[in-house]
Amino acid sequence: MLTYLIRGKVALFMKVILLSLIVAILLMLAQSAFAQREYVIALFLALTIFVLTITYLTKVSIPLKFFVPGILLLIAFVLGPILYTVTMSAFNYKTGNIISKEEAIVQIKARAIEADPSGVSFDIKLGKSDGKEAILASDVAKSEYFISTPVSRIPIAAGDVTLDANGVAITAPNFTALTNSEFANADKIYSTKHFMYEGKTFIALEGFEAGVLSRQALEYLPASDEFRSLIDGSIYRDNGRGNYSLPNDKTAILEPGWRAPIWFENYTKIFTDARVRGPLVKVFIWTVVFATATVLTTFALGLLLALALNKPIRGRRIYRSILVLPYAMPSVMSILIWGGMFNTEFGAINTLFGTHIAWFSDPNFARLAVILVNLWLGFPYFYLISSGSLQAIPSELLEAAAIDGANPRQIFRKITLPLLLQILSPLLIASFAFNFNNFNLIYLLTGGGPRNELDGQIAGATDILISYTYKIAFGSGTQDLGLASAISLIIFVLVASISLYGLRKSKVLDTFA
Repeated sequence: MLTYLIRGKVALFMKVILLSLIVAILLMLAQSAFAQREYVIALFLALTIFVLTITYLTKVSIPLKFFVPGILLLIAFVLGPILYTVTMSAFNYKTGNIISKEEAIVQIKARAIEADPSGVSFDIKLGKSDGKEAILASDVAKSEYFISTPVSRIPIAAGDVTLDANGVAITAPNFTALTNSEFANADKIYSTKHFMYEGKTFIALEGFEAGVLSRQALEYLPASDEFRSLIDGSIYRDNGRGNYSLPNDKTAILEPGWRAPIWFENYTKIFTDARVRGPLVKVFIWTVVFATATVLTTFALGLLLALALNKPIRGRRIYRSILVLPYAMPSVMSILIWGGMFNTEFGAINTLFGTHIAWFSDPNFARLAVILVNLWLGFPYFYLISSGSLQAIPSELLEAAAIDGANPRQIFRKITLPLLLQILSPLLIASFAFNFNNFNLIYLLTGGGPRNELDGQIAGATDILISYTYKIAFGSGTQDLGLASAISLIIFVLVASISLYGLRKSKVLDTFA
């Protein structure tokens, strides 16, 4: 019966039903991505549907049936983001240059209006005329009234309108005011329209009850891909960096801009721009110091406790359970608790020692606090792996060394520690790589501070590369996603290089040769 369910017609029917549901969902997502012009995502989803169908409805390859889900997820959630980061690092992709060029042109045209120098304004009533959006405008000072649509303006005699107590027209022939229910969608419909006045001037709405006489300041010339000022005739051209600017003044740009390729400029900016290079060097040095200090202190404490509890003592199991508790607790909760304990006025640390240290206001104390908290979070891990590694060391080696006259310190230095380092080298390197990018600890405990925000500093005293990159991308007034992508790739290369160098030096990979 079980074989029939696994391999029989029932199994085939269930497989077809499940595959159909998955394909239907992927097809719906592909259509949505295509409609939003996300063609790369749509193509990937289409290829996914094709691969799943071929793999599970045919007998092309039996092993492929097991590997396909993992391969697709690897491409979607690992390779995809990496390729996207690499691509964006070559773009001018920051605040003001987020959208596409087509969207930027539309927004520039929509924003390129200015109030007429005369400063004329009107009281208005929103409604419709001949089924089209229109306004009933009143110039109370001159007792003039008219109906204006995006294409025409119809004067109305004073005797043909109904006025309210303020002399504002509320009804007129061939004009139907909006009802209360229609006002719900009035903002997004009427606020984007320009209502005709005369010549090149029009009425732009300011709310639902007022309109200002305005004029278009810029004109887009599609043939030459330029904007021409209708005020002074100046021409704004594509500067190749994602903005329209004046040819003789590159700083005079139109906003918003768009994402545009600048190739390796983000990388060169890291080394040539002092505003980026200076903080980055300091952050890099602290990142290396922090990761190195964390690995050394956590490994030392974990190994010390493992050596102490490796001997038969009363209550050893209870001690081991207590030592593992910091590792068992969620790190986010532990970090937040420690943040409260380091509070200057009410924290348990200052209360216990009778001090008034401003832990998170002084750079040195803030760095010390970060290392201490990470020591608390990390030593149980090294205690566990050190305990296991000590069990793996043959006792015959230690006994032979003792017989040869070696004292306990010599045995530890010459035998135990070298064997432990050979076993634990990959884990030490992995711990270094993890702490090199330990965003949660920095963000939750100190926020990267302290820093002088009044001087416009982005990097704080405890910021590591990953938290500094986050601030460049999302944490300041100008979000430079292209530069953050470039720094992210440099972090990746650094961590990969350091890890590979450590593995080669430890010769741990030689056993797999």
